[in-house]
Amino acid sequence: MASLPVEVLLGVYLGFLTGIIPALVAWTLGFGFKYFTGVTIPGFGVVVLAVALAGVSGGLLALADPTVTQSANAPILVTAILVVTALSLYAHAKGDQLGANFPRRLSFSKLRERTLPRDVVEFVGGRDQVRITVVGDVSDVEGYPPLPDDLRSEIGEAEYTLPADLRVSELEDRVAERLRTEFDLGDVTVSIDERGRASVAAAPPFSGLSKRIPAGKRAVSVDALIPTGLARGDEVTLVTNDAQVGGTVVSAKSDDPAADRRLTSPTAAEIEGAEAEAGADAVEDDDAPARAVRAPTTGGGEGRLTAAVSRTDAEPLVRADRARVVVEARGTRLEYELVSLLRRSGIRFRRFTVGAESELDGVTLGTATVRDTHGVAVLAVRKPTGWLVTPPGTLGIAAGDELFAVGEPRQLDAFAEVVA
Repeated sequence: MASLPVEVLLGVYLGFLTGIIPALVAWTLGFGFKYFTGVTIPGFGVVVLAVALAGVSGGLLALADPTVTQSANAPILVTAILVVTALSLYAHAKGDQLGANFPRRLSFSKLRERTLPRDVVEFVGGRDQVRITVVGDVSDVEGYPPLPDDLRSEIGEAEYTLPADLRVSELEDRVAERLRTEFDLGDVTVSIDERGRASVAAAPPFSGLSKRIPAGKRAVSVDALIPTGLARGDEVTLVTNDAQVGGTVVSAKSDDPAADRRLTSPTAAEIEGAEAEAGADAVEDDDAPARAVRAPTTGGGEGRLTAAVSRTDAEPLVRADRARVVVEARGTRLEYELVSLLRRSGIRFRRFTVGAESELDGVTLGTATVRDTHGVAVLAVRKPTGWLVTPPGTLGIAAGDELFAVGEPRQLDAFAEVVA
């Protein structure tokens, strides 16, 4: 006859071996009853059922059965019963907990509103970020010509790093916009899975220069002495023998291409810098340092400049063999200066999405008294029909609406819990 410790170990082994199926049954019962009825099954009933399933007649009554307690294998059987009991209680508790927290209505649209899991988040530059990579073959878009092989290969090698707190739908929008801008695509759709892998369908560019020309303008190219540091969007005056014409730089190139910083085709890094200038990171991350703007510029010297001018001003430029370029002062962007002043005073901007169980769902802005209750001001509301700036107090808020609010960081953090 084996010693008592050996029998206890055999009982533990037997309990785990026979307790797997009872534990699964206990978990299923706990989850099913809680999820569908909201009722928690008493743990004692689950344990009795589990022990009975394990093969001991009478469930826990076997602990009082002389044929069990006085048998030669009593330590083994009693230990096995206790192990099965513990496994069943644990599985039942976990099933009941999952049934209480599992969403009642699960749809693909709601999954898209979630952020990516933490195991794909990287800590880069003092902030949590996710790396989005394009995987698989880049598909064509129906109704458009197929992508050239070299362009398809370049898109397939694309990789972007974005803030980790963005929802999946926002990540898809940002990646699509960067692909569209970087490769000048006619159309693009992006689908991102839970591992940060992007499936892309894209259409090739169907126009080039004309896409950057505002309505009612004409693009005219002239030979000129190109100033150093000229960038797309700068305001210039082109002086010819016949006229002085004001216009906006569309592209420029010096005779020495190595001196130019790709004024005609911005890279992904330059696009990220432009987003930092526009304050995109200020909305998503209050404490992230602003990245320096590295707009593509010219290196200076003899070259050729293309400017967007009015229809009447295009004719004298077409007749001219050469023009002198005078760069006009544009000053500081007032909206950027306003954001800087607010940040220095401790005020931040942030965008929120109203959740389905939010206190704001189904009420008006006036009824919610956002400014008095939470200390923040709602500057704009985005509904399926578009943005509403300075919304009135009678405007109703519904789940899925986006609020653009301003306030102190701690007040915005508290307001985020109310909105969600």
